[in-house]
Amino acid sequence: MTALRRIAGLPGLALHGFIGLVYPPSCIACGSATAVPHALCAGCWSEMRFIERPYCERLGTPFSVDLGAPGLVSPAALSDPPVYQRARAVARYDATARRLVQRLKYEDRLDLAGALGAMMGRAGAELLAEADVAVPVPLWRWRLWWRRFNQAALLARIATRGSGVPVAPELLARVRRTRQQVGLSRAARAENLQGAFRVPDAARPRLQGKRVLLVDDVLTTGATANAAARALLRGGATAVDVLVFARVVSDGRDIV
Repeated sequence: MTALRRIAGLPGLALHGFIGLVYPPSCIACGSATAVPHALCAGCWSEMRFIERPYCERLGTPFSVDLGAPGLVSPAALSDPPVYQRARAVARYDATARRLVQRLKYEDRLDLAGALGAMMGRAGAELLAEADVAVPVPLWRWRLWWRRFNQAALLARIATRGSGVPVAPELLARVRRTRQQVGLSRAARAENLQGAFRVPDAARPRLQGKRVLLVDDVLTTGATANAAARALLRGGATAVDVLVFARVVSDGRDIV
């Protein structure tokens, strides 16, 4: 007890140094040593395929070449436009990004939400500047009970920090249990999510005329984002944008 009291009585910098000796900072993806806590090591950073312009202004999927014209929309967005207006993601859903998301969701690494959410806030700055409210994609109640937290809600709170945009998870509810989306085709994903989301009647007045930023961890085919956006629009929102940490990008073509 005396030793603990001595440690607790250390000045801030000394205490931080002591903790660093006992628990040296490590990479949030692979666990290798890092110079600062809650960061990626050089190797994992180099493996992250960050999404930056030029990209489709609608889907947020990167173009293979810079065509030199701002505001371009991809053929995929023109042929099959999403329900939401714009989507933005930090990185492609490749090895390192996948590892980070899985550690957050399935290994109870809630501390990762800070780093991932901060990156999302930067990637979605233009969306946050126009948003009236942020709504995390809700989980089915039994899945939430089993996991004990909603990763989308954690990320939304961090991503919106300092923006003045309130986070309102109560504006959207998951009212129907759905199968796991993993392994389903695009059509099967969309069918699986039909009627899965609804704006509660009590929440409709607060949603009227609002531009919503829908927040999730990953965007794959867009079926979840489309279903949630459709429910928000029916509930009174004027527009819905989407912000995620990672999105699937197929080689050679954009996907919704």
